[in-house]
Amino acid sequence: MTRFANKRALVTGAGSGIGAAVARLLEAEGADVVAADIAGTDVRLDVRDEAAVAAVARDIDVLVNVAGVGATTNAPDTPLEVWENVFAVNARGTFLCCKHAIPAMIVRGGGAIVNVASVAAVVGLRNRAAYCASKGAVVALTRALAVDHVNDGIRVNAVCPGTVDTPWVRRLVEDAGESLEELTARQPLGRLGTPEEIAEAVAYLASDAASFVTGSVFVIDGGLSAA
Repeated sequence: MTRFANKRALVTGAGSGIGAAVARLLEAEGADVVAADIAGTDVRLDVRDEAAVAAVARDIDVLVNVAGVGATTNAPDTPLEVWENVFAVNARGTFLCCKHAIPAMIVRGGGAIVNVASVAAVVGLRNRAAYCASKGAVVALTRALAVDHVNDGIRVNAVCPGTVDTPWVRRLVEDAGESLEELTARQPLGRLGTPEEIAEAVAYLASDAASFVTGSVFVIDGGLSAA
């Protein structure tokens, strides 16, 4: 398939996990992919830095915002600097990439944005106060952008992954003193998700096959939010 032939895509957080899987899939399907991350990719990008974002998020047809960080504390135990950094990456970073990509998309006749939020945006998770709040902001921003730019030919959607087996999740589990076995046990489907499964959903939302889809929030969580 070449769903993205002659399309240029920017994928943030592409150094590993979901971002890397998205970048691989879009490239395999014909896109000219700019894979960006704070480390581990050819294009180094700190999404908290507006000037850096402005230099990269231009002349693109597809934007996939994956870059994110987490925190494993409740609100009283969350230092202010941790709260602010989680929001700086997850919410401000997504905003900045959209802010600078959208004008170029308008010039190019439209485009598609997929923001990677989290199931934490739609259900409460213990000891994830900053993370839940920041991902809720991503979902709200997604809906606002979709309404603002529907007449510009720009579709904006979000995916909300549940627990996906990535290096990032494994680090968070270790920081929280949890285990993969515990996380797996809470999944109604009895397993964790894979980065490739999330990438397939992202590719659908970014493709012309989803031309009637905007402002949507696609939860991919193995049934966690339904249990």
